[in-house]
Amino acid sequence: MKKNDYQVRFGLVVRKLRNKKNLTQEELASLCDLDRTYIGSVERGERNVSLINIHKIASALNIEVKELF
Repeated sequence: MKKNDYQVRFGLVVRKLRNKKNLTQEELASLCDLDRTYIGSVERGERNVSLINIHKIASALNIEVKELF
């Protein structure tokens, strides 16, 4: 599996969980204290997300970090 494949799979999980919580990208970004464009690029697999931002996303979705993987 290529590096980008992990990013794409991670982004798909973020999008799925965000949609499950009925949140827009903008709402999730606000809860994470991140920019909406950053969330969009994460969901498209364009970002190599830092551990800090993974934790922010998990917290905003009210889930454990492991659920993102």
